[in-house]
Amino acid sequence: MIGDANAIFLDTNVLVYANVSESPLHEVALQAIQSQYDANVELWISRQVLREFLRTLTRPQTFINPRPVATVIERVRFFQTQFRVADDTFEVTERLLLLMEEITIGGKQVHDANIVATMLVYGIPQLLTHNTGDFARFSELISVLPLQD
Repeated sequence: MIGDANAIFLDTNVLVYANVSESPLHEVALQAIQSQYDANVELWISRQVLREFLRTLTRPQTFINPRPVATVIERVRFFQTQFRVADDTFEVTERLLLLMEEITIGGKQVHDANIVATMLVYGIPQLLTHNTGDFARFSELISVLPLQD
C-alpha cells in the first residue's frame, strides 16, 4: 500500500479547481492531473482531502455557489475509484505529532501537516498543490510541485 518513488499526492485545491469549470485554474488543474495520469504516475489523495473537498464545494466560494450535495457525493465516490486513497491511521497521527514536535505548527497549519504526515507514512514523495507556501516548512521532507509556474 506504499507509494512508488514518483507517486504524487493531490492537494484538495487541485481537485476543487479540476472539478469546478468556473475556477480560473480549471484547465490548469485538469491538465496537471491528466498529464500525470498519462505518464502512469500513481496519484494519491486521503480521507482528509475527501472531507475538505466536500466542505469546499458545499459552501459559497468566491467563484462558485454551493454545489448540490448529491453532485459532490458522486464526485467523491468517483475519486475513490480513480485515485489511491490513504486512510488516517494511528501511524499517520503519530507522525503528525512528531512533526508538531519538530516544526512550529499550529491552527490551520495542522491540516497541512496532516497531509505531510500521511505522505510520509504512505511513502508518497511529491505533493501537487496551488498553495506551495503552505508547505514550504516541509520542503526537507517532501517535494512540493506547484500547480502553476
